Amino acid sequence: MTSTNEIRRSFLDYFSKAGHTATPSAPLVPYNDPTLMFVNAGMVPFKNVFTGLETPASPRAASSQKCVRAGGKHNDLDNVGYTARHHTFFEMLGNFSFGDYFKEQAIEHAWTLLTGEWGLPKDRLTVTVYHTDDEAHALWRKIAGLPDDRIIRIPTSDNFWSMGDTGPCGPCSEIFYDHGDHIFGGPPGSPDEDGDRFVEIWNLVFMQYEQQADGTRRDLPKPSIDTGMGIERVAAVLQGVHDNYDTDTFKALIAASEALTGVAAQGEQAASHRVIADHLRSTSFLMADGVLPSNEGRGYVLRRIMRRAMRHAHLLGAAEPLMHRLVPALVTEMGQAYPELVRGQALISEVLEREEAQFRRTLDKGLKLLDDATGDLAEGGELDGEIAFRLYDTYGFPYDLTEDALRARGIGVDKDGFDTAMARQKAAARAAWKGSGDAASGEVWFDIAEREGASEFTGYAATSGEGRVVAIVKGGAEVATAAAGDAVVILTNQTPFYGESGGQTGDAGTMASLAGFKGTVTDTSKPLGRLHAHQVRIEAGEIAVGDTVEMKVDAERRDRIRANHSATHLVHAALRNRLGGHVTQKGSMVAEDRLRFDFSHPVALTPDDIAAVEAEVNAEIRANEQVSTRLMTPDDAVAAGALALFGEKYGDEVRVLAMGRSGKEGRNYSVELCGGTHVRATGDIGVFRIVSESAVSSGIRRIEAMTGEGARQWLVSREEALKAAASVIRATPEEVPARLAALLDERKRLEKELAEAKKALALGGGGSSGGAAAADEAIAGVAFSGQVLDGLDPKELRPLLDAAKQRMGSGVAAIIVVNDGKASIAAAVTDDLTGRFSAVDLVRAGVEALGGKGGGGRPDMAQGGGPDGAKAADALAAVKAVMAG
Repeated sequence: MTSTNEIRRSFLDYFSKAGHTATPSAPLVPYNDPTLMFVNAGMVPFKNVFTGLETPASPRAASSQKCVRAGGKHNDLDNVGYTARHHTFFEMLGNFSFGDYFKEQAIEHAWTLLTGEWGLPKDRLTVTVYHTDDEAHALWRKIAGLPDDRIIRIPTSDNFWSMGDTGPCGPCSEIFYDHGDHIFGGPPGSPDEDGDRFVEIWNLVFMQYEQQADGTRRDLPKPSIDTGMGIERVAAVLQGVHDNYDTDTFKALIAASEALTGVAAQGEQAASHRVIADHLRSTSFLMADGVLPSNEGRGYVLRRIMRRAMRHAHLLGAAEPLMHRLVPALVTEMGQAYPELVRGQALISEVLEREEAQFRRTLDKGLKLLDDATGDLAEGGELDGEIAFRLYDTYGFPYDLTEDALRARGIGVDKDGFDTAMARQKAAARAAWKGSGDAASGEVWFDIAEREGASEFTGYAATSGEGRVVAIVKGGAEVATAAAGDAVVILTNQTPFYGESGGQTGDAGTMASLAGFKGTVTDTSKPLGRLHAHQVRIEAGEIAVGDTVEMKVDAERRDRIRANHSATHLVHAALRNRLGGHVTQKGSMVAEDRLRFDFSHPVALTPDDIAAVEAEVNAEIRANEQVSTRLMTPDDAVAAGALALFGEKYGDEVRVLAMGRSGKEGRNYSVELCGGTHVRATGDIGVFRIVSESAVSSGIRRIEAMTGEGARQWLVSREEALKAAASVIRATPEEVPARLAALLDERKRLEKELAEAKKALALGGGGSSGGAAAADEAIAGVAFSGQVLDGLDPKELRPLLDAAKQRMGSGVAAIIVVNDGKASIAAAVTDDLTGRFSAVDLVRAGVEALGGKGGGGRPDMAQGGGPDGAKAADALAAVKAVMAG
């Protein structure tokens, strides 16, 4: 028996010897084709080569390409387990010629490999050609010696391949293997062609035309070859079996499933084992290529496949989660050919176990509801669509899982009723959103989301990719096209651009198309929490809904944002370690040039606190530990030690980010729930520097910080400022603190001496610089001493007035001190005159003249001030006017 691994190796070896470059399988996520959910054919990775957008590294190539068909137009999910040849995951062997050889060599290679290298009997092989392709017909007769009745002309599109409505296309030639007359079925083109006797094993596509928009075709200047052979089908032929599930790889996986469940793959249980084996492959390979379960897009399809397999594990009576325990068997069978399985084994096992445990918690409730609802239904009955929707909405049962659960009993599902209930829920959501107080113009986002679904974010693993334009918004309304000079919002079905959320600013970058459109993405927002809206300034060309665009994130800017975002997680942990568990995040802002982190704490951080937090964060950065991401339920995440933000709304599934070294309990330094983009290792942050700490409100503090190059530049600017200061005071940078302290001490001494001199002058009757000298005069028969002084400390007014009272014996004294344009006034009345004059009245008159209000004290001593020091003389005059009555 020839094993599947040997078949794969033999195919690639044959074509390598024939001058082909053996090309590793591309990932299952087709970043070069936004119209596809998953790679579903061997030619998909070479699409841009066939259309002329890329130059191939070699004119000939061969590959064994991973493919998935479980969503969109190519969806084989419902048939898997119940037929001999339907799979969600399969491998497509293919050889390709990019303008090099054409039909004759393609047919010769196929016939030589099948009958010469692999020894298939010639009398079991039948081929088809497009009914007008006389050249291919003649070549099959010449090369293979096949008679006319085994070269069947097919007039339908089954034997004419096209890439789309326009573009490369051409006739096909399919090779069929006859499994024998003991199996029902007829050759292709016959009334019984849908039987299982004749099985297509290889399709040769002759790309020789280009389909034009007007329906005409022109000859391609360089005709090409694209072939595809399902390894599962040819393995069945070479291993002498009719059913793909009887081949070595599937037999090994099914045997592992039998061993773990204790249930033989016979009778009704056979389908369940087949579903588990097939879905184990598709889910594991998808996760190895970066797809993780979610409620949208590719992640949702992955979860549907998982849950279908997990339900069949439940049907087999598996008491505990099963799928993750089968991963080692898969790695044994396919890990050598696909090392990404080996690298991802731990993650794959962990996600499968968690998903199955979560699904089992709801499965029993859902199945009980299903049994209750269908207890009275006989074969041919139909489940009410409302109940099917409740299963979907409440228990997470995809519609097709409900269909599958009822299939064995011959019961259908009211699809129209299900769709009606779904539409009613969407209408209710729209009504609730309208009442939320959002701007009316925002309804356009709801329209787009309802029509197109959520944008799929591909930016966790990539900073570039293609997307199909699903909407253009200009001035708050949808438009079909936009042109150079327009500022618009462009939405695509998938995008590597992160939309602003969770405190992280949105990505910027560029958009372009082959038709000449060029745009600058200035920002990306996230309306409704599920759309990625690119704010685009169109620089050249035009853009229309339906166009495919190449999107490139400003990777350097993204790296700076990621570093700052990851630093907020480290600083959160460091603050809790330093200050206590009461510290929780109360907000953040992550931009390309800085970060801001708000947290609960009742008092300001001390310099020692700031230094300790900064040192701890930088220690984790230097450790350069890998940053890991897992998907978990919110409850499981919190139970595992992840920090969740109080007041935040989380969905059924959350991303749990772990970074830094492990502590005593085996947990990473920081474990938090976060959907943002982050560094791959803590060392990518570079360096962390706190630049300020302040109060936001009562009990809330704020740290502002920088990382990487921004932090380095900030430190450099501070060093340059220190050098400049050192130069001014004629000291080295190291001497600056001591030198400044000495200068401040000297200043204080001089200021004190100056104040003493001014006081001495005032007591001696002389005015200070710019001031008016004291002059004793008689007003209403009472001695009066008035004085204006510049630059004297107002605190010295009281002793100066006491000295004036003592000198006069009986009388009134008033002194005004002017500093920085403002004035302070004080008045004193000797005890024998307080019955005639009140110092308070005198001061208030002076304050009013100075442009102020009020003033107060006692009858014998009062003080006040005003903003207009230039009116000092007027203030003295006002005091004397009060005395004169």
